[in-house]
Amino acid sequence: MKLWATAAAATIVLGGAVPAAAELRLPRFFSDGAVLQRDRPLHVWGWATPDAAMMVGLHGARVAATADRLGRWDAWLPPQPAGGPYMLTVEGDGGTRTLRDVMLGDVWFASGQSNMEMPLAGFPPTAHVKDADKEIAAATNPHIRLLRLEHKSSPFPLEDADAAWTACTPETAAKFSAIGYFFAREIAAREHVTVGVIDSTWGGTPADSWVSAAAFGADPALQPAYTARARFEVEQADPDAQRAAEVREDAAAKAAGRPVADHGWHPPEEAYRPSALYNAMVAPFTGYGIAGVIWYQGETNSNVARAPFYEALFKGLIGDWRRQFGQGNLPFLFAQISSFNSPQENWGLVRDAQRRALDLADTGIAVTTDVGDPANVHPSDKQTVAARLALAARGLAYGERIAWQPPLFRQATGAAGGLRVWFDHGEGLSAHGGAVSGFELAGADRRFVPATARIEGETVVATAPVTEPRFVRYHWANVTEGGLYNAAGLPAPTFTSEPRVEGHMVYP
Repeated sequence: MKLWATAAAATIVLGGAVPAAAELRLPRFFSDGAVLQRDRPLHVWGWATPDAAMMVGLHGARVAATADRLGRWDAWLPPQPAGGPYMLTVEGDGGTRTLRDVMLGDVWFASGQSNMEMPLAGFPPTAHVKDADKEIAAATNPHIRLLRLEHKSSPFPLEDADAAWTACTPETAAKFSAIGYFFAREIAAREHVTVGVIDSTWGGTPADSWVSAAAFGADPALQPAYTARARFEVEQADPDAQRAAEVREDAAAKAAGRPVADHGWHPPEEAYRPSALYNAMVAPFTGYGIAGVIWYQGETNSNVARAPFYEALFKGLIGDWRRQFGQGNLPFLFAQISSFNSPQENWGLVRDAQRRALDLADTGIAVTTDVGDPANVHPSDKQTVAARLALAARGLAYGERIAWQPPLFRQATGAAGGLRVWFDHGEGLSAHGGAVSGFELAGADRRFVPATARIEGETVVATAPVTEPRFVRYHWANVTEGGLYNAAGLPAPTFTSEPRVEGHMVYP
């Protein structure tokens, strides 16, 4: 059930206090061409004159509703199977609002930072999607509908978003999340239903910005996000003056024929506030029925100050969204951050934290280290990432009897000169590219050294010159090479066998 914002927030969203005779209105994402979630109760809501009698209808189903004293109303229509196009009608308040070309299908919420945001057209001139021109030219697909949000932040949860559904054409797909589009194409082709994707993304943003204030208030483990925010505010003091100085320096360098200095990346200040993006880019949709979430984020949380707390933060985000959407354990599928040369950050710790989120029910992971680009934080192969997310969706959300999970660390036991690593979903283990690489061992001092590894059945035996080996980890470096795959062709994610204690573990 949607949690309505405060009366003050509603006044701002509606552009003023509700008058005696208000305009009948729905959120703007209830638009012509909308996709509504099949096989689940259909929630429709909006605003009208206080106490107005309403009637909502779709494909033969009609439900009455009454606006409250602030003019808000909502209605629940019974679940309906995939189909359409239909008309959704809302009657009352002296008028009728009709939405045309409405489809019942599957709605997926795509969110995260730049690797999920990266559109088919790429981020020129530095980042491009593989085969982009060919993919864009072939993007006309009547079985896909797209809803893309512009960047927006807010200090409080909003009830509406300035976005509407569009058809999937080369023009609209070129500006849309490449992963979101490729994922929808795969699901639509296999499920034979209309697939709608909501693109709610903002590059360079931390997970902190996507968690609700209610979650921060309820879970002390999430409080380090505010410490990170305080540090950010100190580091970003007087950003306008800093940018002005850089402009002057660049102009002087060009005038003197010198190269322009690299001033580094300036993060969007308004998007770094805890909860700011949840409020503006997630909260408006929490009453909208969805099939699940696809998520790709973590790079911004990989700095040494944030990384040790990412496990609690990411698990907290998943639980928070599930509570806010109120649709049970919504499938939450995520891409593990990739392989990138960033010496001042700890990508291994974040990747391991993402793997540990699989402790939560109905979650799935798409490993991306083997399709990364050490020289570019935005790898071009978004097709493989989307295909692995879609594979997880097929197994988890759609119940296909397929192998969809990668080899997942289960436990480490003693072996001569080292440790034996056991995996779930480890059938048919193999090393692409020859020898198994990327394993490290450590004793009680947790000082890891490279290990020699070999596959034995569904296990890996790792050995190294370590006295009494106690811990093993895999693909911990920011840049990784070689990979361990199972029979389904899925690579193993980064892991460490060390027990996690938030903020306590120290890595070299």
